[in-house]
Amino acid sequence: MSFLKFLYHVIYKVGELKKLVEEGKVKYIGLSEASASTIRRAHAVHPITAVQVEWSLWSRDVEEDIIPTCRELGIGIVAYSPLGRGFFSSGANLVENLPNDDFRKYLPRFQAENLEHNKTIFERVSDLAARKGCTPSQLALAWVHHQGNNVCPIPGTTKIENFNQNIGALSVKLTPEELAELESFASADAVKGGRY
Repeated sequence: MSFLKFLYHVIYKVGELKKLVEEGKVKYIGLSEASASTIRRAHAVHPITAVQVEWSLWSRDVEEDIIPTCRELGIGIVAYSPLGRGFFSSGANLVENLPNDDFRKYLPRFQAENLEHNKTIFERVSDLAARKGCTPSQLALAWVHHQGNNVCPIPGTTKIENFNQNIGALSVKLTPEELAELESFASADAVKGGRY
């Protein structure tokens, strides 16, 4: 499908969703993994309430144009995989503990040649977390929370202890110096390997 055909398809669907809002059948419209230009065009058809994007200490490419676009238009940001697909919960050990059919085993960031580099990011997050008296996953979630009032991280969890740990991230406060420290080693270009 060509880009123009795809864009028309998205805009047409937003128009159809707008009708459902007007009929009272749908309350809000959100998008997932949309580009800044698609967000703008969809928002011109009907106000978009939220945009879901992968955003974490190791998925920062959305900060270039998607996040600024959402902020400019007053759109909420739903950050999925705020723990780097589990990386900030387990570090480099994550891969060896995954079942063979887990798709993360095949993602470029988790491949041996990239993982060796990426584990240094986890180690630095772990060091700062230890100084703060929290876990690396709580620190990673706290970083997402500190990105603004219009940001809501949605970490996935299957265990109650991880859920409780995620809730604990709400009490982790980061100083401007700590945020700068995180930025210094977890910048958009610091991670090796693509998301997919």
